[in-house]
Amino acid sequence: MRGLRAMAVAVALVAGLAAGCARDDGSAGTAPSSSATPSGLTQMQKKVAAAESALAQADRDAAQDADR
Repeated sequence: MRGLRAMAVAVALVAGLAAGCARDDGSAGTAPSSSATPSGLTQMQKKVAAAESALAQADRDAAQDADR
């Protein structure tokens, strides 16, 4: 069960990152020449943070399940 949760979170993270890059033909491209942050960067950072948090919670749940 632990592996399944971790895999689900990893798939969600990859899907989110792929969706974020899809606007740019699926590639990360080059950095913008201006110093301004690209539109959507903050939103993508929030998504990554949420995925990392979910993965950490899944790890904690799996550790608790393993102790039982």
